[in-house]
Amino acid sequence: MTKKPEYHDHDEFQIRFRKIEELKTLGIDPYPHHFTPTASAEKLQEQFGAKQIGGSEEAAAGSTESAAIAGRLVLFRPMGKNIFAQIQDESGRFQVMFNRDLTTLTGLNMEAAEGQTPLKILEKKLDIGDIIGVKGHLFHTQKGELTLFVKEATILCKTLLPLPEKHSGLHDKELRYRKRWLDLIANSEVKDTFLKRSQIFKTIRSFMDAHEFTEVETPILQSVYGGAEARPFVTKLNALDQEMFMRISLEIPLKKLIIGGIKRVFEIGKCFRNEGIDRSHNPEFTLMEAYAAYWDYNDMMDFVEKLYEKIALEIHGTTKLRVQRYDTKEEIDIDVKAPWIRLTMKESILKYGSIDVNNKTDDELREMLKKSGHIDEKKLPKLARGLLIQAMFEVFAEPHLIQPHHIIDHPIETTVLCKPHRHPAHREDGMIERFESFILGGEICNAYTELNDPVLQRTLLEGQQDRRDKGDEEAAPLDEEFIEAICQGMPPTAGVGIGLDRLVMLFTNSHSIRDVLYFPWMKPQS
Repeated sequence: MTKKPEYHDHDEFQIRFRKIEELKTLGIDPYPHHFTPTASAEKLQEQFGAKQIGGSEEAAAGSTESAAIAGRLVLFRPMGKNIFAQIQDESGRFQVMFNRDLTTLTGLNMEAAEGQTPLKILEKKLDIGDIIGVKGHLFHTQKGELTLFVKEATILCKTLLPLPEKHSGLHDKELRYRKRWLDLIANSEVKDTFLKRSQIFKTIRSFMDAHEFTEVETPILQSVYGGAEARPFVTKLNALDQEMFMRISLEIPLKKLIIGGIKRVFEIGKCFRNEGIDRSHNPEFTLMEAYAAYWDYNDMMDFVEKLYEKIALEIHGTTKLRVQRYDTKEEIDIDVKAPWIRLTMKESILKYGSIDVNNKTDDELREMLKKSGHIDEKKLPKLARGLLIQAMFEVFAEPHLIQPHHIIDHPIETTVLCKPHRHPAHREDGMIERFESFILGGEICNAYTELNDPVLQRTLLEGQQDRRDKGDEEAAPLDEEFIEAICQGMPPTAGVGIGLDRLVMLFTNSHSIRDVLYFPWMKPQS
């Protein structure tokens, strides 16, 4: 037998349950199928808030503008022959007034009511949190507040559980993340964040369309994963008795579409990495990747700057963003207007860490990293020189990249999918045409001139496979089908990956990725 949930025995649940049964005996359906609002709270205020439309007497006579709205009951004040209430819909709150003589209640059987007025039934049976629909006429109170004189009230959903008490329960971060629906009901700023998220996504799609990118969808389940170094989620396709992986990146299938002749392509989709959870990481996240034939990483840097400018202007009307630093909590201005600062990885270490890595041996780099206390000492002996340089950047330069930076020309060890540098001296130094962009000391995108030499690509991927064979769980397996595809010709191409959750964090001044995900991953409650 299924155990009843704990809340089932709470007094409030039982009281509301009895109210539902009592409503039914009065002929009222507490869960009707349909109601048609004619306006939102916001639209009514915009249209009639400052307009002379008359008072309650005119509304009672039906000579003012009519309206129908629906929403959640958030305030309920009986005052003699009237009840003043507030209804909250998606756009905001709106005041309504029920009247003893003129308000009717949908479905009410007057014989069963035994002399009770609709107003008295509403007073006894409604609770804060219930969802109702009301029709009537607009008026201004003596204090000038726009109000709906309710002629007909309809109970749309009788709730069984109360909302948390605002000043205690809804300030609990874990409760707000775990039960996002309560967070949205109680905190308008949370809803505003998610509305901005939607607006940002619309702006991105419009921008990509204006630059002739084709939006596509590629499989989430893959038989071979790749495009990044990360531990995947593993599952099984029963129909084929086959091990499958949740994608960790969008890169490989999008490159295949470039090979197939789609000149510019992008995808916005979920990716999954079976890794840690922190302020900027969630196992499931939204990624945009875009690839453009005949571009290089310089073209892509310009493109990223224009994209961020466009989003800032659409969301805030300016390229300057007032944000709070994650480390110091200081309020500062960030300007995403192009051009951004461009430094090579080695230049950034010299500028912000006062260290010239060209004059340091591998052992000296290891010792400096060890003393920093920011690196797992056990990993240091295994790191090749290029990865030591990358670690030096992460420790000594990255925290200082507060204003927008492009960090270009990374060591070849950092990725196996990027083209070697075109400049002979940089190529001999083991540099590739990769850039990562940073704001507020955190990475916001990863991009490069894509490697399209199938022979070199196989060599690099075989090296990754060798690491995997030796126990590196983050190294991706060799993808023979991808090698076959680029053997058939991929044009010069630039690609970029942008974590959209982090992008939304920036433009909404949110300090945790959990603040911009409707349902972030939470540890199950016991």
